[in-house]
Amino acid sequence: LFVYFICSPPQNYPLYIRSVPTENELKFHYTVHTSLDVVDEKISAMGKALVDQRELYLGLLYPTEDYKVYGYVTNSKVKFVMVVDSSNTALRDNEIRSMFRKLHNSYTDIMCNPFYNPGDRI
Repeated sequence: LFVYFICSPPQNYPLYIRSVPTENELKFHYTVHTSLDVVDEKISAMGKALVDQRELYLGLLYPTEDYKVYGYVTNSKVKFVMVVDSSNTALRDNEIRSMFRKLHNSYTDIMCNPFYNPGDRI
């Protein structure tokens, strides 16, 4: 199970949400929105130390009984959240970080598209 979520600052408006498999997509909206509070807490706790970094991988935001929630924030404060099964022990921190980088690169490609209107859903 993978759930990808991208939201724009400052309203945390969802730009993209994708669930694999797709039948439980609405189930994860609550999980993702509660994780945005954890992302904001981590960003404010880290403070100015993060300003100089190129990427802001936040790591594991919180585990639940069934899922693990990971976070990533760009320099422009766009937040990425990923939810994976807790039973999937094959995923390591480096692989999650790599998935976030690929997701960030895809997001950047969309934003650079001259036919994309900023603020539209992806």
